[in-house]
Amino acid sequence: MPFYVYAEDQPEAADQLMELCEEHWSYMDRFDAGLILRGPTVSDDGEEHTGSVHVVDLVDRAEAERFAREEPFWKAGLYRDLTVVAAEVLLRREPAADVPYTLVTAQWPLSAGAPGEAAHEAAGRRELLGAEPDGRLVFVAALVDDEGAGTTGVVAAVRALPDEARGLVQPFADRLAGGRPASLTAQRWERGGRN
Repeated sequence: MPFYVYAEDQPEAADQLMELCEEHWSYMDRFDAGLILRGPTVSDDGEEHTGSVHVVDLVDRAEAERFAREEPFWKAGLYRDLTVVAAEVLLRREPAADVPYTLVTAQWPLSAGAPGEAAHEAAGRRELLGAEPDGRLVFVAALVDDEGAGTTGVVAAVRALPDEARGLVQPFADRLAGGRPASLTAQRWERGGRN
């Protein structure tokens, strides 16, 4: 099952992150086959590392929590906050290197549907993107409860700067949230990994 793992940096952690970079990559190499999306969030000018994003296919929540908490930056105390949420990948395209991207996210309370609606809801999530999703969307996942029945948010990587990216994701996020307006956050993101 895919999990969205986001870790927010401690202030002034940049130098220490660089010192542990090889250790971080070596750790991630162990999960290479299951890494769906990875890379840092960065400041608006793209100069400062602000966090770390991984969408990784793992057996269950316990393994996802272990993945997050055994990561070298976390163990060194360089992150101040950690999010681990089950995800249903709706769209996945390979992001190009050296192109500006934005990570757009939102979380909301678990949507409570009527009994028997969970399978229908899960089957319909992909349809919310439309037959031909905008080419600037490179990754979209619904954040879900651990059973995959109800939605708890969205995460998207968009080949656009934050304001434009938020505008592209907003209609989809609102529909995914059951028609309620979704409060989106948008921050610059870069494709990560050794290559």
